[in-house]
Amino acid sequence: MASKTDAEVIIFGKVFTLSGYESEEYLQKVASYLNNKMLEYNKVEGFKRQPADTQNVLLQLNIADDYFKAKKQIDLLEEDIKLKEKELYDLKHELITSQIKLENNEKNMKELQKELNENSKKIVRMETELADAKTD
Repeated sequence: MASKTDAEVIIFGKVFTLSGYESEEYLQKVASYLNNKMLEYNKVEGFKRQPADTQNVLLQLNIADDYFKAKKQIDLLEEDIKLKEKELYDLKHELITSQIKLENNEKNMKELQKELNENSKKIVRMETELADAKTD
């Protein structure tokens, strides 16, 4: 198990000590995300006039919205990956089937070429025999 990390972060002007099993960089990133959300909302006049508890609920709702949108995007990407993996599997299967057919066709072609060569030799032999029979 990873060791626990403590990191001092500043969230909207207040110092907090965050603890977790993530890196300090990650904890700072989380604090930065919260700060950016708070700054974004504090630019909206109607938000600043709300009581602090309402502001907190609105901020929490916005963060939950971000979370669910990101989760939906992840689900869509995972579904897309599954479809691509199935498509890749099907293409590999089709490739293997085509390679097997190609090998079989090459083998048949060699056999037919050998048979053609043998038949050509027979024709030459028979033509020679015919020519010899005519001269006799």
